[in-house]
Amino acid sequence: MKRYLTNNRLIRITFVVFLTIAFLNCTSEKFKESTDETVNITDYIKQNNDYSLFLEMLELTNYASFMNTYGTYTLFLPNNDAINKYLSDVGVTSLKDVPIKDLQDIVKLHILDSKVNTTSFTDGKIITPSEYGQFLITGAANSNGVTSITVNRSANIIASNLEVGNGVIHVIDKVLRVANKTLAETIEADPTLTIFTQALKATGWYDKLNQPVADTKKIESYLSVLAQTDDVFISAGINNLADLKLKYSHLNNPLDVKDSLNLFVSYRIIPKLQYLADLAITQAVETKAPLEVISLKLNKDTLLLNQEIFNGILEKGIVIKRIKSDVTASNGVLHSVNKNFFIKKRLPAPVYFDVADQPEFRKLTSIFRKHLGLTASLLQSQISDITWVGANAITYLDGKAGTSTGGGWHGDLLEIFRFRTGYIQDVVFKTPVIIKGKYKVWVNYRAQGSKVPLVKVYFNDVALPRLVNFLEYPTATVTVQDERVIESLGYKHCMSPHDTNINSRLVGVIDVPTTGRHSIKFESLTTGTGAQTWIDVVEFRPIEMDQIFPKLQKGGDGIIP
Repeated sequence: MKRYLTNNRLIRITFVVFLTIAFLNCTSEKFKESTDETVNITDYIKQNNDYSLFLEMLELTNYASFMNTYGTYTLFLPNNDAINKYLSDVGVTSLKDVPIKDLQDIVKLHILDSKVNTTSFTDGKIITPSEYGQFLITGAANSNGVTSITVNRSANIIASNLEVGNGVIHVIDKVLRVANKTLAETIEADPTLTIFTQALKATGWYDKLNQPVADTKKIESYLSVLAQTDDVFISAGINNLADLKLKYSHLNNPLDVKDSLNLFVSYRIIPKLQYLADLAITQAVETKAPLEVISLKLNKDTLLLNQEIFNGILEKGIVIKRIKSDVTASNGVLHSVNKNFFIKKRLPAPVYFDVADQPEFRKLTSIFRKHLGLTASLLQSQISDITWVGANAITYLDGKAGTSTGGGWHGDLLEIFRFRTGYIQDVVFKTPVIIKGKYKVWVNYRAQGSKVPLVKVYFNDVALPRLVNFLEYPTATVTVQDERVIESLGYKHCMSPHDTNINSRLVGVIDVPTTGRHSIKFESLTTGTGAQTWIDVVEFRPIEMDQIFPKLQKGGDGIIP
């Protein structure tokens, strides 16, 4: 990926995806701040006899020279004891007895194409995939009062953050193994998932979950499954497949996609590769049950499914069991829930779409919401959920608190430079999941004093009636009564506390025809724009919902009542 980085301005914000572990306090780790910076990874390994077997692996797979070249890599380096244990496990005495393809896969699984120190680890997946393509999962384990960082819940990091010329090394005490079972095979191999396995086979979903990935480079080619154990079924009065059919199979034909048992299973299957870290930043996900979604809420370190307030009554959500989740399979990832559940009737719910929160920007871990005043620009070929007319790049703008661009939600903005025909035009975003219903659409933006456009907005290619003038600043701080007057004119103060640069414009009312992801397009009507156009959030609020409250937290990730 080609990256364009420049020091710049911005905002500060703290966004908690999941419970961050106090890795720096792990007493079992031996920290070494740096080595000779002229020594790259392979040369560093050559200087240490404890890693001679991994050096042999690099040489056998022709990766030795690759890992000595310029770049920024992370290597999870198994010591000789770890590799000897691996050889014993696979029943051979020499690395030369292991098929070369297996060695290549193992080597690639231990390498990341970016530098990731333990300070960036969270309890969950590392955002950068391995060279093999599978993601690694970090966590914490306690043994005899000593806490250590784990990788893939199997290996312990015994020395970390070893700086070398082309990256960083973390030494581990066990060889990481490639997940080569499909989701179907992974589920069937778990003795606690027998009823769920039988349900998959009865509905035809086992065969679908047993298929290889069509395109390993696209997360859309993978699936994510929310499984439930036999104990969860039994606690719901379901002791076997016959009980499950009796409760849900209203057509007595589970293979029929309209049968309730088929829907029961398909509602637990999510398109795309969705680890807990991904689900935690998502308001709702589509499922394989037609037009049905699951809502998500993160409560501290607990991820809840379908927790809603209905008619003033809290309907408690289903807990995803973290310790049993984030199980990587060859064609997806497996999670576990703590309670039986079925498709929930969905009412329109607000969606706060932070347009700068794109998967490709998230991968830029040294920039994304680091609050260092940096920017990163990507071309259209490098980003999946935004399209536009023109060959120029769009920019992710991260910021610092207190700067003139520091008042947006999550502390970042999407920047379009020279938003006009002939440079960048017709910018189309793919929205998050929006539940079927009627909504008012608000565009929150950072105003500019000159050379920014007048913009028409389209939802699913239908023009909305009101324009957005990026020259218009919000009014000064006013009373709630005054805010209602401003709202009647199609404007509002969207941030709490109020920010004098962030304005919000009502562009129209939409009727979302189906639950799912949709498109929203911005068209510049101005020819002479030469400055930056900054978009923060597009709000989709149900028409019966209060349109002012709650507000988005200025420079933070909260939603303020």
